[in-house]
This record gives sequence, C-alpha cells and structure tokens, in this order.
Amino acid sequence: MDNDFFWMGQALKLAQQAGEKGEVPVGALLVRGEVLIAEAFNLREAHGSPIAHAEMLVLQAASEKIGNWRFVDTTLYVTLEPCPMCAGAIVLARIPRVVYATTDPKSGAAGTLYNILQDERLNHRVELVSGVLAEESGALLKSFFRQRRNKV
Repeated sequence: MDNDFFWMGQALKLAQQAGEKGEVPVGALLVRGEVLIAEAFNLREAHGSPIAHAEMLVLQAASEKIGNWRFVDTTLYVTLEPCPMCAGAIVLARIPRVVYATTDPKSGAAGTLYNILQDERLNHRVELVSGVLAEESGALLKSFFRQRRNKV
C-alpha cells in the first residue's frame, strides 16, 4: 500500500501540471513492479481531441515504449476514476490492476456509474483500489473547476 501512495503522489504531480496548462487536472502513470513505464496527463484542450485523456495517452506512450499493447503485470495509477472510454481501453490492454484516487460521479466507469473494469461479461477483469489520496485529488479538481467558473 505504501507504493500506491508513492505512485499516486507522482500522478497528482502530473495532474497539477495539467491544471497549470488549463487542462482538467488528471494524471496517470503505468508501473511494472517498481519501474515507471509511462506517464501522462490530460491534453484534450492542447490536442483538440476528445480522446486525449491521461489514461489513453499513458497507454499510447507505454505501448510505443515497450512495443506491445498487452500490459500484464502492471498497475495503472490515475487521479480520477476512469470514464467508459478509458475503462474499455484498460480492459483491452489487459491491465491487471488499477488504483484511482477519487470517484467521478458524472462518468465513472470503475464502480460509480458503471463497472466496466470488473464486468463479468468481458474477457478481462481488473483488480480495483480506490480512494488513495482521494482528498488531495478531489481538492485539486474542485479548485480547478471553481477557478474556471470564476473566469466566466
């Protein structure tokens, strides 16, 4: 569990970078054992793309780095519960374990609205750990959206 707090802390640093760039502050990283494979944060605004979520970008970077689309023996750390798109990609990538910080009541697909990651109808299910540094991640998100509302 100590490793989960360490890696989630790193993901939160990435989320902060996203927020500083005007992106929704979500960070993600993929780890195998003690080795960081790839890291990313949201870049939807910068890329002008609806699929430039932190999870999608970290999966792309990891597959380019290791030359494979299967991520067995890895853990994905993400500061916000994955959405349906990202959850689907996680299942397809065969990631065995996902640790996320805070739930997403509007589009969470790891137990809040849906549970794609553990759906028994699919050929792969993911071990889930939630709530790691949830307060810190939630505060970062709330602050970001509060600032956005104040600019309007």
